[in-house]
Amino acid sequence: MENLFSHAEDAPSGQAEPRESLEPVIHAVTVPGPVAQAFAGFTDHTHLWWPMESNSVFGAGSYVEFEDILILETADDGRTAVWGSIDDWQPPLSFHASWYPGTTAMWSTELRVAFRAVPEGTEIRLVHDGWEGAEDPAAARAVYAQGWPVVLDRFVRFMGGDTGR
Repeated sequence: MENLFSHAEDAPSGQAEPRESLEPVIHAVTVPGPVAQAFAGFTDHTHLWWPMESNSVFGAGSYVEFEDILILETADDGRTAVWGSIDDWQPPLSFHASWYPGTTAMWSTELRVAFRAVPEGTEIRLVHDGWEGAEDPAAARAVYAQGWPVVLDRFVRFMGGDTGR
């Protein structure tokens, strides 16, 4: 059945309906410095490097922060938008969140960010998946496939790394 409220008949028993599977968006960057410093830069100082002018609900002048179990944007007039809720917090190694900036938890995807020591400093590996939770899965994946490299390049520059661009 395509839709809970559809009057269309179910597929014959024993046959699963075909479902298009979208690959996760995976992007990794390396920053100089130890893992704990990279984790803190990513989660405690997000407001200093996140490109609010292009990747936010309220635009330039708003502020994003990790607050308790939420990733929260606050506009300069006090309005707030929840970007996601953290359901696994393992500082300084990783976090996992339901991710839904600009929409509701009903349309959430999954975001995991992991930090590990490498000879050059710290590798940050972002895996964005769970596209079936998005309102328009293919469009959401396409937007994030283009957007995450830009966002993470800003983080690399903030941490004193070289983006090679």
